[in-house]
Amino acid sequence: MSLADRIREHVHENRTGMIHDLMFAVVWVGVVSFLFDFVFVSAPTWAFYMFMLAGIPAYFGFFISLELAREQ
Repeated sequence: MSLADRIREHVHENRTGMIHDLMFAVVWVGVVSFLFDFVFVSAPTWAFYMFMLAGIPAYFGFFISLELAREQ
């Protein structure tokens, strides 16, 4: 199996998960950018980066809670 075939198979198997990941990332970056452009205008740059970094635990927390809600 060639590399292109393996990539195609991987994308085919994980299509919805990849789309959900991308949507979460775009929404998170959009919300944080909006907040720091219009709400927290005078905030330091490090706070912006900390909010961006907070997207990692937010991602896992959101999808773990979503999975637990589906099980119940």
